[in-house]
Amino acid sequence: MAGGTVTRFAPSPTGLLHLGHAYAALVAASEADSGRFLLRIEDIDRDRCRPEYEAAIYEDLAWLGLNWPRPVMRQSDRMAAYRAVLLHLAPYSYPCRCRRSDIRAAL
Repeated sequence: MAGGTVTRFAPSPTGLLHLGHAYAALVAASEADSGRFLLRIEDIDRDRCRPEYEAAIYEDLAWLGLNWPRPVMRQSDRMAAYRAVLLHLAPYSYPCRCRRSDIRAAL
């Protein structure tokens, strides 16, 4: 890929990062090579996302020595783009009235 590999880490600010998050972020950053390591905040769970958890994410990732472009992309800022794609795909979709048990049985 021209310009290097682009990777991303996309935590939800619904709690503090744990070791699995740290590992995933470090792997993504190391895979970026000479490319870019992007941070995207998955903030669409409005009931559980908290500003203090988002601040802690930035602090913890900086403590790990990671750098990312600013401003950080936020999922909540992309809702219009998602709506546009859904409208584009609507003619190709159909309603599914299957229950989870129906899907499990079909597998």
